[in-house]
Order: sequence, then structure tokens, then C-alpha cells
Amino acid sequence: MRKHKTVVIEVEGRDHGKTFLIVEKSAYDAERWATRALMALSRAGVEVGDETIRSGAVGILIAGLEAFKALPFEEAEPLLDEMLGCITFVPDPNKIDPNSGRPLSRPVMRGDDLNDGDIADVATLLKLRSEVLELHLGFSIAAALSNLAALAGIGSNQRTSSTSPAPAAQ
Repeated sequence: MRKHKTVVIEVEGRDHGKTFLIVEKSAYDAERWATRALMALSRAGVEVGDETIRSGAVGILIAGLEAFKALPFEEAEPLLDEMLGCITFVPDPNKIDPNSGRPLSRPVMRGDDLNDGDIADVATLLKLRSEVLELHLGFSIAAALSNLAALAGIGSNQRTSSTSPAPAAQ
């Protein structure tokens, strides 16, 4: 059975308390998505080596999530839309599908001129996309980026106390 996770939006805002279900893509679909993403990055001029391509979805992280900024929107949009296909809305988290053991859910309703749909805040979209990647890659993107930043000394004030050893020379 494919991995899945239930995500409750806990930050204040219009989506606070809403519940979403994320279900892993099939191995075939995940590999196709990762390959299309890496090929799009390559066309955009991002250096994508053979080892990165062979590593599939993890290669996207290796190539650098920041590299997605180099993609023209026309290439990024279908990849972003496909990520949303893993996400469904859970109207009542207490109702469970007896066959799958997952919460009963339905496709996410997009907003229009008359209503907000199921997702009203951009922050919710970003959170859900991050959760889709985490489910498929098996680790938290935010934690991985934070660890990389810590290793590189990015964002740290590098304060020392009287008991701290002197910083190493760069």
C-alpha cells in the first residue's frame, strides 16, 4: 500500500484547522515526475549531472530546490499542478475509509470568483507541496535545507561565549 499522511493546517489564517490527505504517487508516476523535473532544470541551464539524474526524486534536492527559480513558469506549472494531484481534502477527519484505513477525502476544490475553495492561503499551498515532497523523498525538505544551511554557516550569528572554542579558520 502506498504511503500516506494526514496534514492539519495549524497556522493561523483562513485554512486553520483544515485537514488534507496526501497519498504517495506510484513508483512509475513519481519516477516520471522526477525525470521531467530534472530534464526541465537541465533545459533551463541548471547543471544536472548523470549521477543526479540516476538518483531520481532525491536528485531534485541535490540539484537544488533553488534551481527551480531558473525554470520558465510554463515548464514549472505542470510539475506544480501534478504535485497537487497527491492532495485531497478531508471534510471530516473522524470518517475513515474501511477499505484503506485512510480518512475519507475528496479532490481539492479550487477557488473561483464565488468562493475560496478548499485552500484559501498561499502558505497552505506551500506547506502542502512541502509535505508532498517529504512523503515521496522520505525526509523533511525544511530540515534538510536547515541542516545544509547550518553546515555552510548560513544564517548563523556564530556567537561565542567565554567557554566556546575559537571559530575554525575558513
